[in-house]
Amino acid sequence: MVDGRWRTAGSALMRVVLVWAASTLTMLVLAGILPDFHLQSADGDSITKTAFTAAWGAGAFGLLSALVWPVLVRALLIVPALVLGLLVFFLNGSLLLLALRLIPDGRGAANPETAVVVAAVMSAVASATSTALAVRDDNAYRRRLSRLADRRRRRSGADGGRSGPPGTVFLQLDGVGHDTLAHAADTGLMPTVARWLADKDQGHRLTPWRTDWSSQTGASQLGILHGSNHDVPAFRWYEKETGDVMVSSRPASALELQRRAVERTRDGGLLTLDGASRGNLFSGGADQLALVLSMAARFGKGRRSRAGYFAYFSDPANAVRTALSFAAEVGREIGQSTRARIRKEGPRVKRGGLYPFIRAFATVVERDVVVSAVIGDMFAGRTAVYADLVAYDEVAHHSGPHSRDAEKVLARLDRSLALIAKVAEHTPRTYRIVLLSDHGQSPGETFEGAYGLSLKELVRAGCGLPVPRRAQRTPSASEARDAVRIALHRPVDEGVAEPFAKPSDPVVLASGNLGLISFPDIRGRASREQLDRGRPALLGTLANHPGIGFLLVRSERHGSVVLGRGGTEVPVAELVDGEGPLAPFGPGAADAVRRTDTFPHVADIMVNSMYDGATGRVHAFEEQIGSHGGLGGEQSRPFLLWPAGLSAPVEPGEELVGAEQVHRVLRRWLRECSGPQVPLVPGEEDEGEPPLRAAG
Repeated sequence: MVDGRWRTAGSALMRVVLVWAASTLTMLVLAGILPDFHLQSADGDSITKTAFTAAWGAGAFGLLSALVWPVLVRALLIVPALVLGLLVFFLNGSLLLLALRLIPDGRGAANPETAVVVAAVMSAVASATSTALAVRDDNAYRRRLSRLADRRRRRSGADGGRSGPPGTVFLQLDGVGHDTLAHAADTGLMPTVARWLADKDQGHRLTPWRTDWSSQTGASQLGILHGSNHDVPAFRWYEKETGDVMVSSRPASALELQRRAVERTRDGGLLTLDGASRGNLFSGGADQLALVLSMAARFGKGRRSRAGYFAYFSDPANAVRTALSFAAEVGREIGQSTRARIRKEGPRVKRGGLYPFIRAFATVVERDVVVSAVIGDMFAGRTAVYADLVAYDEVAHHSGPHSRDAEKVLARLDRSLALIAKVAEHTPRTYRIVLLSDHGQSPGETFEGAYGLSLKELVRAGCGLPVPRRAQRTPSASEARDAVRIALHRPVDEGVAEPFAKPSDPVVLASGNLGLISFPDIRGRASREQLDRGRPALLGTLANHPGIGFLLVRSERHGSVVLGRGGTEVPVAELVDGEGPLAPFGPGAADAVRRTDTFPHVADIMVNSMYDGATGRVHAFEEQIGSHGGLGGEQSRPFLLWPAGLSAPVEPGEELVGAEQVHRVLRRWLRECSGPQVPLVPGEEDEGEPPLRAAG
């Protein structure tokens, strides 16, 4: 607390100094422009002495304005408003003349008419500077929102009290693993989270949960919001019947995945009744939407991003706040990447080109817009709000999940959490804040960086196909990149497969350290026997590569099998955690592979990279040194943090497994205090209570 007070005092002092400097510079400029305004003696002064004179005059004027001006305004309240408005300029000019008289040696001089102009310009500059600095201050921002909320309640005739059941805000910290969050709280990096965990009675509880094999936002968030992530084998995958590549962050693909989930569950989603979805891939059935990718596909070309961004940037204070932070973040990324290159830190990926702006968009623009939308939902008293903050995930991909860059993002996310928690003290209903993540991130050098060739090149070599000397790098599976394109009204490739020279050429896709290989010339899911006949070296080349942990492929004799090094082959039905090719991957790996094997769109060959249990490292098949998408390490271990007043997610000794189970937990929490707020699916109805339904 003491550190917080010193930090607040230091921030206030810095603002005073910056406003003073801006006023001094303004006074110097005006002295050079206006003929009747002087800051020098008759004999002339040096630049240093003139600057000192301006600083003295600006300081005296600012001090007089702070001390005398409130007294003058209070004394003149009886004056009609119009007259007072005219007197303001003359009184301000008088204060400037008095300030100039306080300058030593009488170096400051101005005619009364000129003094009015100088005082008006200096006041405007000081006000603009102070406002620009204040809008980046979360406490000032919170106080401003609180005042707006109070005005809204007074206009509506509300008494300011709180009534009705509590609402729930679900905040998804994208890509933050359980261990990462716990470490950030323990070390003081996230003091808000630490404070919640420290309160054993009224605070929060923390538990990990385990993802499916596809440990990425598309699969996890679809399961959490819509109750089913069936047939989502990866972030991107090839569908043979249409020839399309489905990509979770593309609007058309996200809309189709949402449609399939609703059709499978016959339920609108977690947020169907009085809900809001902010910054997510999917709507969750909410009516109130902002920056939801699946819904972007439903709008015309010119309207894809207006719903979320226009409402935020129509407020000039928001625009200034975000613009300043955006510029600072671009500079911060350029400085951090330059420092990493100079120090030859490794592993590294390229961070030039447009990436600094993409990072700033994810860490500043999306964060500010989403947080503002959540705060608006809370003031509106909505029952359930689900929002995704993607800042950490984007930075961790390129800087590493345990890097100093990523830690600074966690600290800024904690400030957003503190802001939302403070705002909750002024909302018309109480709110329970639930934190969760969709996956973690595992560190490690890229597959191409470690072995000198990409997965696609390795596959082509195993198929006996020519390997280009300079193959195109596998793009990073970043939701932020597609979000930027949508925000800027730029076209997004809507699920079109990558071009291949012949139908027999393999389609190789990457989802973190999970690779998917499909053969368009083979109808249906290819079998091991078909591949061995047409491409006899391929499976052995892949299974025995040191950068690959295991393969999943269908077999005509044994169903599906998992292949490992040295000719290891285990039928999927006989997989056991901790044994065979899955030995390093920990608990739940066997069940995760078995579940994915049942998906209609599982690839002909599923490839999981190696995993070093001692270091926690994997090899991403795309340009990421912090990755997720497959099995191995922290990527499969996200977290759930909930208020102590809610029931435990699972019984003691049990494990929370899969996004679909997380969905059921969140549904239960929404019902606990407010009744059946979410439509119930068959088999989940409370005894004696008819199920509610929502329009799909």
